[in-house]
Amino acid sequence: MRLSERYDAIVCDLDGVVYRGEPAVPYAVESLAGAGLPVQFATNNASRTPGDVAAHLRRLGLDVQDGDVATSSQAAAWVLERHVQAGARVLAVGGDGVAAALRERGYVPVHSVADDPAAVVQGYGAQVTATDLAQAAYAIQRGALWVATNTDHTLPTADGEAPGNGALVLAVGAAVGRGPEVVAGKPDEPLYLMCAERLGVPPERVLAIGDRLETDIEGAHSAGMDSLFVLTGVHGIADAVLAPPQCRPTYVARDLRALDAPVEELARVSTALRAEWERRDRGEDSENLPSDLAQLVT
Repeated sequence: MRLSERYDAIVCDLDGVVYRGEPAVPYAVESLAGAGLPVQFATNNASRTPGDVAAHLRRLGLDVQDGDVATSSQAAAWVLERHVQAGARVLAVGGDGVAAALRERGYVPVHSVADDPAAVVQGYGAQVTATDLAQAAYAIQRGALWVATNTDHTLPTADGEAPGNGALVLAVGAAVGRGPEVVAGKPDEPLYLMCAERLGVPPERVLAIGDRLETDIEGAHSAGMDSLFVLTGVHGIADAVLAPPQCRPTYVARDLRALDAPVEELARVSTALRAEWERRDRGEDSENLPSDLAQLVT
């Protein structure tokens, strides 16, 4: 049985899994196209709209619609429905993707505490100012529900690591004396659960794919999904060996060709990895990786 035959749908991270900047990651496009499963492409990036992301994926050769992309801004608006009625005014902090997601769910984006918002949705935007953060703090202090799209502390750029939305959330938190009531993006579960709802598939029948252990893989754990950790992005096999329990993947593979690989083949690597985790949980550090894991490094 191929790995893709074991599941009914896929939730797939983007940066480091499908593309790196503009170019596609090797084997990603053909592997996803050949998997034969519905896919939701889930990203913590709250600044871009789903249409922008979908257009990028189409340029790479994937047959996707705008609705196949799920952003943390959309997850924030989705989870907001459990707390605030549609039609309410919501202070939108971040890029265009934040306000667009709120409008999709019937909310009225505003940008000033003078508009008496019922909630604050805070996401990343390159043009976010100190004034925007102050307006968020004022609204939260007056009782507005605070939803963060994600809490990634850094944002990779061509020049290095820039402050991410998590850093901006900390700035507001310093003013109000606490953190947000809800975080929508990975590693919290709303983004993945929204994807499962869109796919019409129970979380336990969805395979979550990612390259970051503390966001993609931990998010899969939070949502009750199995996970495939690919070594095409941020983290490597040594990081997986050292991962705490909530960040440990179900499967690990060099790249997305694993979707067409026999489950038995992937299980050998998973078994070796579990043995390493058990050894380390007992306090027994290993100097050398077992051969099944070492082969993933070369």
